[in-house]
This record gives sequence, structure tokens and C-alpha cells, in this order.
Amino acid sequence: MDLNGAVALVTGGNGGLGQRICHALAKEGVHIAVMYAQSREQAEGVARELASSYQINAAAFGCDITDRAAVDKLIGDVTARFGRLDILVNDAAFNKAVAFPDLDNLTEDLWDKIMAVNLTGPMRLTKAVAPIMKAQGRGRIVNISSIAGLSPSGSSIAYAVSKAGLIHLTRCMAVALAPETLVNCVAPGLLEGTRATANLNPAMVQQNAATSLLKKPADKDDCADMVVTMCRTDTMTGQTVAIDSGRVFH
Repeated sequence: MDLNGAVALVTGGNGGLGQRICHALAKEGVHIAVMYAQSREQAEGVARELASSYQINAAAFGCDITDRAAVDKLIGDVTARFGRLDILVNDAAFNKAVAFPDLDNLTEDLWDKIMAVNLTGPMRLTKAVAPIMKAQGRGRIVNISSIAGLSPSGSSIAYAVSKAGLIHLTRCMAVALAPETLVNCVAPGLLEGTRATANLNPAMVQQNAATSLLKKPADKDDCADMVVTMCRTDTMTGQTVAIDSGRVFH
């Protein structure tokens, strides 16, 4: 797909990885809707920077993706602002570290919140954009999962299961939305400089990098570049690519 002049909605676009994805797409001439959950000022700053740096249109939009009405309003507002919607990047996520053996602190409330943001939210957004992309005759959806979704690992069982579900949602939606809309997934390993990493024990971060084959964290720009590739492709759908410095093989 020719990306110049396309319109992308990036959820969590004000986060560490989300910002890199926004910049990578904007470099290709993509207009950007930066979706945030709480940090309006930061998201608006990202949008201004994108517009100034790449001479594209960019705007910030707030949304609680656990709210169906809010998602419908978001998609309506984005299409009204930009006139179309070609790309959805599901990057928004929530997590709280709970050691796997600590089942007492894996509460149902925490489970429900993680699933609502990390799995049901992307499903809801995908359903909302699907008819628009079908009517346009083209669309690209890229989900941001995690290598925690490829193996029983990570900072909580709920997070790992939500990300595994997102990987399979990618496959199922690729079947449901073909041939107009292609759906793919990036599964990053541990990334430095993100809100999720900031909440982890520094020793865990260091150990994760040290035990990878390449002895370093995954790279946010590599992940963002893969998102661009998945938006540009015309012949790849239903696939998940792990970018993790060599930790998980699938």
C-alpha cells in the first residue's frame, strides 16, 4: 500500500513505543491521529511535533478503549477530521507486575482490566474500523503484542494471556477482513524507555537483556520500522514478528 497521504490511528501514540511508531509512519507521509487515554498535553505535543517535522496533518484524540461508545466516537471524530482511515495500530496497553506464583494478587479485577485494555479494546477498535476500510477497498491493522504472548513469561499471567490472545485475534481478524484489510502483529521483547518498563524492577530489566542472544533490550525503532513494513505490504497477513534480541523462537 502506498503510505503517502494515508491516515493512521495510533492508540497509545503518546507512549514510548507509540511515539516511535507515529514518527516512523509520519516520515512516510502518513497523517497521524495520536490517541491517548489520559495524557492530553503530552499527546498534543506529539501531534505538534509530527506536523512540524514532517509537514503532515496530526491531531490528538482522547479515548477510553474499554468504552464502546467512546471508541465509536473516536472513529467518527478521526474520520471527520481526516476524511478517511487507512491504518490502525493497536499499541495501547495496561499492565501491573504480579509474579506468576503469586495467584492471590492476581485478582479478578486486575485480570478484567488487563483483558479489557489489551485484548477487548483492540477487538472493539478493529470492529469499528473494519467497515470503513472495506468501503475504501484497503486497510492495514497492526497489533502490538509481546513475546510474553509467545511463551509463559513476562511480568504477569494476565498480561501474558492478553498478549497471546492478541496474537490469535490477529490471525482471526486476518481471515475475517481479507482481502481488503491486512492484519499483522509485532511482538516486542523488553523495551527500554517505556511506561511498562519503568514499572518493572531494574534488576529484572538488566537480567532480561543479559540473557538475550544479542545481550541488549529490543529496539523501539526496529519495532516501529516493522509496523511501517506491515502497513506497506500487500501480501502478508495474519503474521506475528518477534523483535526481542533473540529470546523467543516461534
